[in-house]
Amino acid sequence: MKNKQSLSITFLGTGTSSGVPMIGCDCSVCMSKDSKDKRLRTAVLIEAANNVFTIDIGPDFRQQMLREKVQKLDAAIITHAHKDHVGGIDEVRAFNFKSGSEFHLYTEALAAESIQAQYDYIFKATDYPGIPKIKLHIIDEQPFDVNGIKIIPIRLMHYRLPVLGFRIHDFTYITDANHISDEEIAKLKGTKVLVLNALRKEQHISHFTLDEAIALAKKVAAEKTYFVHMSHQMGKHEEVSKELPSNMFFAYDGLKIEV
Repeated sequence: MKNKQSLSITFLGTGTSSGVPMIGCDCSVCMSKDSKDKRLRTAVLIEAANNVFTIDIGPDFRQQMLREKVQKLDAAIITHAHKDHVGGIDEVRAFNFKSGSEFHLYTEALAAESIQAQYDYIFKATDYPGIPKIKLHIIDEQPFDVNGIKIIPIRLMHYRLPVLGFRIHDFTYITDANHISDEEIAKLKGTKVLVLNALRKEQHISHFTLDEAIALAKKVAAEKTYFVHMSHQMGKHEEVSKELPSNMFFAYDGLKIEV
């Protein structure tokens, strides 16, 4: 790839749809005092030169933006329209107010249709004061551009739902998947940093298990792999981390890396 820019990545959240701790649960993970066992819903913040964007905008978006003291956000790329990945879209209006301009949202047609239904008041013709101002960009499986940064979509399956992962230069982000074809794996070759969902150790209908995620990571052979979208069933961060290969890690909320 030409014209590579260094990327600063912040893990905004690394938990599954229920978050960790989960409401009403008193298991040892949910009751843990280790900050690395506190997991908001999965999303990442990416900074490249003057560009700042996220992958996904979950229901913890406001809390994540305040925690990281984000003053500028240009866009978001959406993997799919499940609520734990789009539940914070209303909060982008704060960036509308600050910038005085539209917020750019990139997603494929299926997810866009769901987002427009979930947030119909945003996309209706009526210009109600105070609602988010969003410009939708419909993408597909072809590479696209966000403010001069090339993004390569990766087709994945989340049980029966087609979703997207994304490769940005030497960084690849995959969440909420349990299948990827060999053709799509080929797009990941040469990735230096891979982010990959690993829900728990036990089999699940729509997410990679830890063993499945490790096996895929070994196929891709990135220099480093970080696992995200973990449930409380994965176990405690400190204990389960000891079971991982030397170049694989559990990400945690607030972790910052450079690629």
